[in-house]
Order: sequence, then structure tokens, then C-alpha cells
Amino acid sequence: MGVIISFLRRFSLLFKLKKADYLFIHREAAHVGPPIFEWIIAKVLRRRYIYDFDDAIWLPNYSDTNARYHRLKAYWKVNYCMKWAYRISAGNEYLASHAKQFNGHVTIIPTTIDTTYHSITCDHEQSKPVIGWTGTHTTMRYLDELIPILKELEKEHEFTFLVISNEKPDYDLDSLQFIKWKKETEIEDLARITIGVMPLQHDIWSEGKCGFKGLQYMALEIASIMSPVGVNTSIIHDGQNGFLAGSPEEWKEKLEIVLKDKELRKKLGTAGRQTIIERFSVEANKERYLKLFT
Repeated sequence: MGVIISFLRRFSLLFKLKKADYLFIHREAAHVGPPIFEWIIAKVLRRRYIYDFDDAIWLPNYSDTNARYHRLKAYWKVNYCMKWAYRISAGNEYLASHAKQFNGHVTIIPTTIDTTYHSITCDHEQSKPVIGWTGTHTTMRYLDELIPILKELEKEHEFTFLVISNEKPDYDLDSLQFIKWKKETEIEDLARITIGVMPLQHDIWSEGKCGFKGLQYMALEIASIMSPVGVNTSIIHDGQNGFLAGSPEEWKEKLEIVLKDKELRKKLGTAGRQTIIERFSVEANKERYLKLFT
């Protein structure tokens, strides 16, 4: 019923589109089904739409929870959405290279952080370090390799492992703390973290990721450790504004380093925030966005 109502709302919106000079579509006009709305917008109403995407959404990617219904996503529609678009905004080079097969007007604009919204910073002076991760339960699988490492580190170090998500995880960790994600308290909850982790698997889906989780950490001056996958290698300069960890051994090593050294955590956090301001903030990318509307 909810899906049907959302389709009706989207259909009713079509009658207002003639007033618009441009439309901005992020990922898709409807979460399921073929690109009906995009076709109507481009071919019937002849409106110019800018297509923005920040994941390899043409690839099937789903959790066990959604496995029965994932074909309703109609992954193939993404290529048509790109083909009919007036301009395309892609989050990284990997995504842009795919988009260029269907459209010659592709601009790379990295995931952009509103530094006004991310206006507070974490507290590195708190008595116990907080290793943290945020994401939905569908991406929690990326933590599977990290849990045994945290279990080992618990024997030698005092810390809290904070998970901010829509569902509570079932990890056998003494350090585990869970906060249910809420839009209203998102930034305050994230700012409890002093060491942010972003583990990923080396696969083609992860190549398309644009690093939003890690960028949020860095914007709040959280010392960040990420897998060297895709765009992460261009965001992090290892040892300068964060750490890269590509194996279980490296994850344990880098986590131990920052757990032991508060001053290093502060240094990495400060450098991370500066990276956001210079390369990933609204101010740094506003001209790229404005050029989409020319």
C-alpha cells in the first residue's frame, strides 16, 4: 500500500513539472519498476533533467532481507536514465566511466559535505576512546571481518565500540554500544565517535562507493580508518589525514596505534576536517554544481 501511494504521489507531481526549467533526479524517480517517470519527463514533457548518482546502482546489490524482491529494482533502467539525461553528476571516476557510455555530458562531483550542518567536532578529551561505525543493517556485513579484531583488542585496551544504525547488531563484544539512527540527532550521535571505521570488501560494488561515511567522520574531526577501496584511496593520505587498512593485520595495527595515541587522533582529525573544507565541502564544489544548469 505504501508503494502504491508513493507511485500516485510521484505521478501527481508530473503535472507540476512544466513550470520547471530543470529537474534533478537522484538515482531514480521511483525505487522499483522500469524508468516510466524518467521517460515521461524526457520524451513526453521534454523537460531537462540532471541525473545524479553515487553508487554502482546498475549492478545487482541486495541483502538477504530483500533477496525475494530485488528484481523489482529493474537495475537495467539506470542506463536509460543516463541516456535520456541532460547532464549527469557522478560521484567518482569509476561511476563516470560507466555513465560516459550512454551520455557525453558527465561531470564528476564528489560526495559533498555541508560543513554548516556538520558544525560540531568530536571530543578527543573524553576518558575512553570510542571506535564507531554508522550505516544501515544491509551494509553491516562489512563489519564481519572487523569484529574478531575488536574482540582481540578488548583484551588489551579500553574502548567503546559504537554502532549507529537502524537495527541493533548481535555482536559478542563487551565494548558494544548501540544507538538507533535518528535524523534529528545524527550529528550529535556521530560526534561521540573518536575513531571512525569504514571497512569495505574489494568488489565492483565497493569501487562505486563515494566515501560518504568516511567523509562524515572527517568533517567532525574524527580520526578515520578506511579500506583502500575505490575513492577512499584519493580521500585518505595514509598517516596524514587518516589511515588506510587493507588486511586484518593492518586493521589491528592501525587501530592499536590510534587507541594508544590521543594526540595522533587529534592531529588526524584536524587534518581530516581540513580535507573536507578544501575538497569535499559545499563551498569547494558549488561551481561544479552550478555548471550543471548551463
